[in-house]
Amino acid sequence: MSADTVSVTGWGRTAPTTARLVRPRSYEEVADAVRACGARGGIARGLGRAYGDAAQNAGGSVLDMTSLDRIRAIDAEAGVVVCDAGVSLHRLMEVLLPLGWFVPVTPGTRYVTVGGAIGADIHGKNHHVSGSFSRHVAALDLLTADGTVHTVKRGEPLFDATAGGMGLTGVILSATVELLPVQTSLMSVDTERATDLDDLMARLTATDHRYRYSVAWIDLLARGAAMGRSVLTRGDHAPLDALPVRARRAPLTFRPGQLPAAPAFVPEGLLGKATVGLFNELWYRKAPRARRGELQKISTFFHPLDGVPHWNRIYGRSGFVQYQFVLGYGKEEALRRIVGRISQRGCPSFLAVLKRFGDGDPGWLSFPMPGWTLALDIPATMPGLGSFLDELDEEVAAADGRIYLAKDSRLRPELLGAMYPRLGQFRALREELDPRGVFTSDLSRRLSL
Repeated sequence: MSADTVSVTGWGRTAPTTARLVRPRSYEEVADAVRACGARGGIARGLGRAYGDAAQNAGGSVLDMTSLDRIRAIDAEAGVVVCDAGVSLHRLMEVLLPLGWFVPVTPGTRYVTVGGAIGADIHGKNHHVSGSFSRHVAALDLLTADGTVHTVKRGEPLFDATAGGMGLTGVILSATVELLPVQTSLMSVDTERATDLDDLMARLTATDHRYRYSVAWIDLLARGAAMGRSVLTRGDHAPLDALPVRARRAPLTFRPGQLPAAPAFVPEGLLGKATVGLFNELWYRKAPRARRGELQKISTFFHPLDGVPHWNRIYGRSGFVQYQFVLGYGKEEALRRIVGRISQRGCPSFLAVLKRFGDGDPGWLSFPMPGWTLALDIPATMPGLGSFLDELDEEVAAADGRIYLAKDSRLRPELLGAMYPRLGQFRALREELDPRGVFTSDLSRRLSL
């Protein structure tokens, strides 16, 4: 087990803090690292794709779990995998796709660990059908603050506190994950343009049930009659008979492509209103008005940005804020109002997506609930950004919505209870499990979790 004092930040690169980064290589070394945490405690960290401060711990320890990366068992008949928490979704795809299985839920990057997927209770383009990641986890092994390893099963209170619990109930060591059967490694994709926000919501409401996966890129710089114009992309795993004859010889091949990495230095302000406005115009115009059944690689459909290593550098050294909220069905007027405010403010966001969520998940701090979720990136250098997002937080809370903790870096703690009704239960269980506050992060201190 090695350890160094390093600067640690989230994927947004906005608030680096210094911590002791510990790299355990076994379950026993994880337990040793937890016992050695000092007064500032420790927090587990995977591949660092949480945008905010959830996997940082200023002055304390951060446990890099990526060396615990063994796939321990695969039941290729039942579609179940048992793996260490440090295994990435990318690795699972490499191993499982040739066997005819796919991960049940994937976010916009496959470079997240299984432990991180559970801790953030990640969601993807299929939440309206499949729910979040933890819904497909049958059991997990959890190391708690007293050094005990618990086998926690789905439906138990400790499981529900850990799913979406941001690593604060303990260190996830391994998990049993239920998989999705597929015939090919390609997607059958339908693409269409929506002329404005109301047109987009109408299309999603009327036809989302026909698709396993659904997402809309939305132009948040468009104003007036075009406000909320979008490119809607939906699809499902392509069946074998949808492939050209030649491609059927190796239908489960997984070869994601990769472009050159983003440069280490990018000038501040490159992604300003003018450049993002031009990009958005071109992106919208090049999209087909309606196209059906296009075959795409899994990596193209789910993870286009993974093809550009270190793409987060394009925002410059100051980084960016990823802001994501959800509003329940029936709150469409609040969504229109917030989109209008973002548009009028001229937030230069080229990566903005709108999706529909299905039923809520059992995790006490799990983000999804039935409704509309909007996620957008904003350069941290945008003038007045903090106060503007504070105002949006107030609107989200007033509409009984919530902010996604895995992407948050600046929410005020007084709003958290209104957004997460089971926060009191979470705090009480955490106090019982970890009265000394061994598991601590910058996020937990900021929000008094």
